[in-house]
Order: sequence, then C-alpha cells, then structure tokens
Amino acid sequence: MSTPNIHHFFHSPTFTFAYVVSDSVTKQCVVIDSVLDYNQAAARTSTGFADEIIEYIEEHELSLQWILETHAHADHLTASHYLKEKLGGQIGIGARISEVQEIFKGLYNLEDGFQADGSQFDRLFKQGDVFSIGDLSCSIMETPGHTPACITYI
Repeated sequence: MSTPNIHHFFHSPTFTFAYVVSDSVTKQCVVIDSVLDYNQAAARTSTGFADEIIEYIEEHELSLQWILETHAHADHLTASHYLKEKLGGQIGIGARISEVQEIFKGLYNLEDGFQADGSQFDRLFKQGDVFSIGDLSCSIMETPGHTPACITYI
C-alpha cells in the first residue's frame, strides 16, 4: 500500500520551507515551493538550494511528476523551471494566478507583452481538482489570503 513520504528543506535566507512528497511504492514525487537562490548585491541567481533537492530526488531514485507552488512568491524566486529542465515534471499553481500576475505586471513594471493569464504554468488548479502522486490521490483546496491564488494540497 502506498504511503506518502515527506521530506522538508529549509532555505534560511528567505525562511522558506520546500518539500519533496513521494509515493513509497511507485517512487513518484512532487516538489512544493522550490526556491532559486538570489544574491541581491550582485543581482544574480544561483541554483544551490534547488540542486540539494535534485540530489535528494536522485539519491532516493524518485521520479518527479509535479513542481507545485502554493502561491506566487514575492519573498523569493521559484526554481520550478530549473527543476523542470533538470528532472521533468509539470508545474502547477492555483488558477487565480492570473489575478496576481496582473497586479505584479503593474507593480514590477513587467513588459507589455507579459501574459497575465497563467500560461507560464502547465496546470492551473481550482477548488476540488484532483491529481495523483503515483498511487496517492491528492486534491486542491483554495485558501486565498496571502494572495488570491493560494492553494493547499491535500
């Protein structure tokens, strides 16, 4: 019988927890709230924290199905596209991300061509949607507050 294995990683510069949740039988996994390192003084990104997550996934012979975001993060940059490039998987976030993107577009002076429609993600989750991690069934609960697009993975 499949059971979830949960391993957390703490990114101290941003006080962010990232998680790898895996199916004990199929070895399929998800990464929740990945972080891309950012050196503000140098205005440079790096992948050290994300590489620790990749090392864990490879060491435990896991297969990445999903890279999930609980919300759009203004306090750190996501490493989701880096993880997808390195390990595959699909990127998911709450469907109301387009509302957040529209706000961020003006706030951060994003170019006119920036699409505030969630098209940067593979799946936009809504209340009650279901997906799987291997044989584990998961559902979505919308939990707006921090942003309108906040969701919880159950």
